[in-house]
Amino acid sequence: MITEILKKGQLLIAEPSIIGDLSFNRSVILLADHNKEGSVGFILNKPLKYTIKDLLPEIEANFKIYNGGPVEQDNLYFIHNVPNLIPDSIEISNGIFWGGDFELTRDLINNGIITKKNIRFFLGYTGWDSEQLESEMEANSWILTKNIYENKILGKASVHFWKERILELGGEYLIWSNAPENPILN
Repeated sequence: MITEILKKGQLLIAEPSIIGDLSFNRSVILLADHNKEGSVGFILNKPLKYTIKDLLPEIEANFKIYNGGPVEQDNLYFIHNVPNLIPDSIEISNGIFWGGDFELTRDLINNGIITKKNIRFFLGYTGWDSEQLESEMEANSWILTKNIYENKILGKASVHFWKERILELGGEYLIWSNAPENPILN
């Protein structure tokens, strides 16, 4: 039984036992929405080889694009910490917002008003149907934690974020912090 309550704004840390799953192995996901219909999240620590300028040449910035998850990978999504600049965005929690007026966002980036500390772009998202995430929690696929970084998480979450979070958990997780991503290669 799940003792912790899932809610948007929390972080899902992939259990070390998730091996061989290309999407979720060593992932840290920001839960952007959770309700009785299902859940949506964005993988924070899986940068792709693309920048925003590669995908949208009209944007004069080299912000990295991240793999948000396996759902709708042909769509671009963004989260940010500047709701006062981007109207029509939806608050996730703790000063982190999802989406908003994209044309204005593009102009603010091009004018240097929004920087990579303020915004993160994703191809695709992670999604769960009704009660699917709860089932995965019961199967011990995820570790649920509070987002202690709040709206500064955009600058914190890097490719090493999973390892950092595992080290913070301590205890039985410490051994996994230095294990190879694919134990077969050890």
